[in-house]
Amino acid sequence: MGDCSPERRSGCGLLGAVFGRPRKSPSPTPVQTSKVQRPNVENDPSNNDHTQGDRVIPRPGPNYKSQPARQHHPPPTATATPPRNAEPMHGHVQPRKVPLPGMGLSGELDTMIKDHQRTKGAGNLVRASSGNVMLHSNLGNLRQPHDAIASNEQTLAVNGNFSRRNEVPAKKNEKPDVFCRALSTRMDPEELKILGNEHYKNGSFAEALSLYEAAISVDPNKASYRSNKSAALTAMGKLLEAALECREAIRIDPYYQRAHNRLATLYVRLGDPEKGLYHFKQAGPDADPDAMNRAAKVQNHLNKCTEAKRQHDWTTLLKEIALATSAGADSAPLIFALKAEALLKLNRHQEAVQAMADGPDFDSEECIKFFGPIASASLLVMQAQVGIAEGRFDDAWGAAEGACRLDPNNKEASSATRRARALSAARSKGNDHFKAGRYEEARGAYGEGLEHAPYNALLLCNRAACEAKLNHYNKAVDDCNAALSIRPGYSKARLRRADCYAKMGNWGACLQDCQVLVKENPNDGEAAKLLDEAKSRLE
Repeated sequence: MGDCSPERRSGCGLLGAVFGRPRKSPSPTPVQTSKVQRPNVENDPSNNDHTQGDRVIPRPGPNYKSQPARQHHPPPTATATPPRNAEPMHGHVQPRKVPLPGMGLSGELDTMIKDHQRTKGAGNLVRASSGNVMLHSNLGNLRQPHDAIASNEQTLAVNGNFSRRNEVPAKKNEKPDVFCRALSTRMDPEELKILGNEHYKNGSFAEALSLYEAAISVDPNKASYRSNKSAALTAMGKLLEAALECREAIRIDPYYQRAHNRLATLYVRLGDPEKGLYHFKQAGPDADPDAMNRAAKVQNHLNKCTEAKRQHDWTTLLKEIALATSAGADSAPLIFALKAEALLKLNRHQEAVQAMADGPDFDSEECIKFFGPIASASLLVMQAQVGIAEGRFDDAWGAAEGACRLDPNNKEASSATRRARALSAARSKGNDHFKAGRYEEARGAYGEGLEHAPYNALLLCNRAACEAKLNHYNKAVDDCNAALSIRPGYSKARLRRADCYAKMGNWGACLQDCQVLVKENPNDGEAAKLLDEAKSRLE
């Protein structure tokens, strides 16, 4: 491997060229389509033998009993002295209980269950059929369905975080559960891996992940444990974490071909087929021919994306992005950002906002670690531009400043910072005038903001409110029309236009807008009231 590994290069392959740091892309690697189809080993963590070989320990049977422990038992009145490296349980030191002779693994686990129940209470322990004891709690941070999280979407963090959803952040550097640590010290890591493989095959990916992590805590230099952990993370949708674990497995064993194949597949899904093809080569006979063909297709479409963006052919760019996504790059945040950029250039702001929302929700630190600071800065710039289009000027300002910190030479980040700052100031100034009843001054302030963003729906709608207060209903309708052409689902602009139509006596147009509003939101009392008035006027 050495210095030839693509992870040692800066940037993000083809996407580095797409996002403003041009670099000559190598020609696509020829794909051998005549290779015999191999079974899919990616989703079989138990089958992880490689060139070095793993020590295989059979799973303990139902009648398994361990050998009696050869140690001197203290008299009943004495307290056993805990070993020097014993972990404190629940914040204070407890004497380590010595298993009775002939107790066996199952009996020892039963004792651990009773001790844990006496300390923390029963009700959150599950005895698995495999003899393993797990805490049945938050073992994985599974991504919520889109419908469940859509209502909790929040604005971008001011510090430029990539996550937009209102999720409880995971505690960093949080130590594993004490009970899990105690279990891992009493079992051989190979036994933990075998139990993890059983949970993986049964679809219990969170439990499998916990067992693989326990095995890693005992033997952190075993590549197969890292690779199996990557498989569990992939099944849970944590692709960046899975790719980083594969990298660690390859660092431990540079010739671990199955880990190379798994990492190559993840690279394709994350939008970097160039590195994916490199690792497919390193995978040798473990390389999946179908996945290699998909990687070559993704690379071809991304090359066309680069050319389309250079020519400002935004329609072709959208077409190639769709083809790259369907070919396998289904979880690439930079590709979703590229789609949002093309939609913004076409003044389809509502679709651009949706494109960013549809992208994967990865942690910002993981994105920086995986994609690098330059590509991550480009992603933040696009989030800032989408935030400006959506009217979230302060959040856009924070994202743009985060991009400047990651890449001080990024001119787009500097420009986005200036625009977001100016728009935020113009909106605040206009709002203050409007609240004070100074509608002409408010109209002028919103107009100053529109000089920086002529197609901003929020500023157009706010200026329409000023025109309506000044009885300039025709101008107010024109601003509402412009806002709705950019964001057809902007209900505030539609309601404002309906109200202007009503004041102009155009009850037919008012009725149409109110019907759309009530259909989209049956609980909109203001629209329903205006609808009833329009119906009565027309009758």
